Amino acid sequence: MSNISELHVPCSAGQLLLQPLWDRLRTLESLTQSPFFPVIFSITVYVVFCLPFVVLDFLCPWVPALRRYKIQPNFLPTARQLLPCLAQTLYQHLVFVFPLTLVYWAGSPALLPAEPPELLQLVCHVVLCLLLFDAEFFVWHLLHHKVPWLYRTFHKMHHQNSPSFALATQYMSVWELFSLGFFDMMNVTVLQCHPLTILVFHVVNIWLSVEDHSGYDFPWSTHRLVPFGWYGGVAHHDLHHSQFNCNFAPYFTHWDRLLGTLRPTHAK
Repeated sequence: MSNISELHVPCSAGQLLLQPLWDRLRTLESLTQSPFFPVIFSITVYVVFCLPFVVLDFLCPWVPALRRYKIQPNFLPTARQLLPCLAQTLYQHLVFVFPLTLVYWAGSPALLPAEPPELLQLVCHVVLCLLLFDAEFFVWHLLHHKVPWLYRTFHKMHHQNSPSFALATQYMSVWELFSLGFFDMMNVTVLQCHPLTILVFHVVNIWLSVEDHSGYDFPWSTHRLVPFGWYGGVAHHDLHHSQFNCNFAPYFTHWDRLLGTLRPTHAK
């Protein structure tokens, strides 16, 4: 027969679960595939995640009970600290990130696939991207603390705000911003992640980095939900900002443990 129907591979249960979400995102393809989307997405997600902690810092003087969850309860960021951090984030994304995004978009326009990733594949890729980023940043971070020139030239800016707070997460030099962005994009490219997986990874990565710098240690904070002390989280990273010579990994604890730079925190 000349008319042979096209074969369709049925979606798995994991794909069927994600298909409505993916179909909805594909209806917004004119936005998500524009050169403006990465910058809008990154800034929006970042500010939305920072905002609750900014509000908590504002409420702390009137709600003393909140201070029991602050790692350093006597510190509250002022407007003179918050506004430059926000301005730095906006400036760098508009002046540096957007032009690079525009060049990338012009050179490699991509069509979105019709099907979403497998749910298990999405989860595995997000976890692998976090583990790879954690290892890469650990090496980068350790070098920028151990080599005085690197610290003074590139990383010192990020440590100007100590104790840390949510909006200080992206208060960093352009070199540091591009280094972290390079690690992100390299990992999702090497793993050939689905576009939906890339979006989920970026959301998770932004949230974890903001939480790390928030200064709040809640009963539901990520490091309390991951067993066996594998994840350092906000208490781990706050100690790095106050003591400088320990806890160099952004999220997990295994690299610091292996190299003897882990300094445990005392949970409340």
